[in-house]
Amino acid sequence: MQLTNRAKKTDKSDLNVVEKTYLPGVFKGMAITLKHFFSPKPTIRYPEQKRYLGPVFRGHHILKRDEQGRERCTACGLCAVACPAEAISMVAAERVKGEEHLYREEKYAAAYEINMLRCIFCGLCEEACPKQAIYLRHDKFVPVFTGREEVIYGKDQLVEDMNERYNREAWTKEEMAKLWDKQ
Repeated sequence: MQLTNRAKKTDKSDLNVVEKTYLPGVFKGMAITLKHFFSPKPTIRYPEQKRYLGPVFRGHHILKRDEQGRERCTACGLCAVACPAEAISMVAAERVKGEEHLYREEKYAAAYEINMLRCIFCGLCEEACPKQAIYLRHDKFVPVFTGREEVIYGKDQLVEDMNERYNREAWTKEEMAKLWDKQ
């Protein structure tokens, strides 16, 4: 009984005089090499050209702000609980009078850290957040680091800059499917 149609029949007969010189095999190999030599190159010049990563790429983390510039994170801890690598840690604090322009809710994250050595970029923190405060950017890689002190990202590196707001073409799977259909 044959399970697949991938099996190839091999010819076990003796080679003739021309085949014994292996010239047909050499010419076939050279033809394949020449065909690939003149075909367009699939590589890109990375620093000058950047490849489109798509709307589902998970890159650099960002803590979003709302339209008034207030932080969305309420330090509920759901992202830290959902993280399988236990890379997220936070300290909650109460908002005091006069900080209404900084934080949306009465409770906020006084300290929020992500250990990038532990992070596996699974996106579960993004899905667990009820306030849509944390996102994994689809357009930016995590920068290269040389020491351990550079891999623990605090709020100073994570909170969104209001002058450079992060926008994504697709936020849901349905929107992403529409984008892929257009291309």
